Amino acid sequence: MLSALTQLDHRPWLLPAGPWRWRQSWHDLLFAHWPIPAAVLRPLVPAALTIQEFDGTSWIGLVPFRMTGVMRRGLPDLPWVSAFPELNVRLYVEKDGKPGVWFLSLDATNPLAVWAARRYFHLPYYRAQMAITRHDDNFRYHSQRPGAEFAGTYRATSAVYHSTRGSLEHWLTERYCLYARAPDGSLWRNEVHHAPWPLQSAEATIGRNTMFAFHGLTPDVSPPVLHFAKRLDVVVWNGERVS
Repeated sequence: MLSALTQLDHRPWLLPAGPWRWRQSWHDLLFAHWPIPAAVLRPLVPAALTIQEFDGTSWIGLVPFRMTGVMRRGLPDLPWVSAFPELNVRLYVEKDGKPGVWFLSLDATNPLAVWAARRYFHLPYYRAQMAITRHDDNFRYHSQRPGAEFAGTYRATSAVYHSTRGSLEHWLTERYCLYARAPDGSLWRNEVHHAPWPLQSAEATIGRNTMFAFHGLTPDVSPPVLHFAKRLDVVVWNGERVS
């Protein structure tokens, strides 16, 4: 984890003044993105956040992966608690010059992780039945809960590379904070840090996806923009109230 903090040139603003508090690693991750008008997303995002656009459109992301090493700083991994699959539906927002991620939903198998993320990070986690399996270089992923399901396979198709600043893939992936709304309506920001994303081109076959319909959304029917990442180590700071 500490190695991530030695790479700072790519970061768009300075690290927070205090120490990071949480650590985690993301594995076998697929970024699947579709264009979607910002106006359609506006009712789902707090008014205090600007919904960002790239070349005239906003984007919605579907991100299946698995987590390991999820734990408070200074504590060891715990069996069952520190590793589990996760599936995110995310949008791209900005406040005070800091572009970040707004999660519409996050699915996980671990009930303790779901409870803790809702309680301490104000994130819209849901408990789901999930499975990720690997056959050669192909990953088969399935997640299901009432009203929301994803089933698909994906794999990397290129060598590792880093995105170019100003490109769409850089805009979609290189984000160093997340925003969330507490039950009292206040807005919070958690800073994160990691090395530049080790991206690979990807291909995917999506058999079923009702994750967007759960939120009343129907993105563009065009094929998604796809990227893969094998692993990324991440550190997370405690939240700060921003409104």
